[in-house]
Amino acid sequence: MTMPQPDADAAESSRRLAALIAAEIEQAGGWISFARYMEMALYAPGLGYYSGGARKFGPAGDFVTAPELSPLFAQTLAAQVEPILAASAPRLLEAGAGSGALAVGLLRELERRGALPERYEILELSGELRARQQDSIARGAPHLAGRVGWLDTLPESFSGVVVANELLDALPVNLVAWREDGVFERGVALANGAFIWQERPASGALLAVAQGLTFIAPPYVSEIALTARAWVAEWGRILQRGALLLVDYGFPQREVYHPQRAEGTLMCHYRHHAHGDPFWLPGLNDLTAHVDFTAAASAGHDAGLDVLGYTSQAQFLLNCGLAQLLEAHQADGAVAYATLASGAQKLISPAEMGELFKVLALGRGITAPLLPGFAQGD
Repeated sequence: MTMPQPDADAAESSRRLAALIAAEIEQAGGWISFARYMEMALYAPGLGYYSGGARKFGPAGDFVTAPELSPLFAQTLAAQVEPILAASAPRLLEAGAGSGALAVGLLRELERRGALPERYEILELSGELRARQQDSIARGAPHLAGRVGWLDTLPESFSGVVVANELLDALPVNLVAWREDGVFERGVALANGAFIWQERPASGALLAVAQGLTFIAPPYVSEIALTARAWVAEWGRILQRGALLLVDYGFPQREVYHPQRAEGTLMCHYRHHAHGDPFWLPGLNDLTAHVDFTAAASAGHDAGLDVLGYTSQAQFLLNCGLAQLLEAHQADGAVAYATLASGAQKLISPAEMGELFKVLALGRGITAPLLPGFAQGD
């Protein structure tokens, strides 16, 4: 595959980040975990993929998320957000808000429904993305901008709705190699100034989780998302009443670690090209791995949260009235309707996002009648 080349400024930014990671490896004695490498590649201040200045979302970026694909995604999601807000507190927190398209869509639709939250908080670590989100809200919902605020860290306590669309897949993962002679952690070392893979015996929590996956037969390499598990578990302490709606691509545990995925699910995205080399142009590529929804649900449950629902994105959106919303737009004219219908098809088609993406709801103090998104196919 011939990859598009970065401009001079982007290439220089990547070189600076590579030098920073190399220095960290040397300081650590010649080896760092892949989770640490991924953390720096995505979030190193000013240089990481999400903390630097590269455009990530939409046609000019590296991938298109559901809120950019169709306004129907936010409008449909609002049908699930509304009853949880009413039953908990008028506060909505979006973790990792991307371009701001979902925030605009949710605010406008919740306003139409007469269910606006008093506060719409965005947890965002990237200064560049914060600026984009502020611009999106100023253009798309200027009269509601006063309700929106940004957070640097998770709140100490929270009641309301938490929405995380394509967040868990972007949290750093540890890489594990199951070999005939034991379980090893794959990390990053240096050879002649270049990043290379190097394995060390796994230990601690990583080894315990890996050994718990007793159905995996070596040789096998895959990801274990300790960071995502910890992030979900933290909400067991924080959430007083309400729910988390986690939307992402992934599978239950047995499917994540299927024998046909013996090389894992780690993937890199660069200008709408997917490839498998996380060491190529660090800081300019998005690095992601499929979400283990069994692990996410277990982390929440073990932290005291209720597992409220789990289904495919297609089933969730249809349960929340996607078809009816689309039908209501028929009066907009043939061209506008065809555009909306095309976007809706990509959201629910098994060949697009419909089956690969899932929705997991975790919460406290929320009952089944408040969960229309999981009424069928849970």
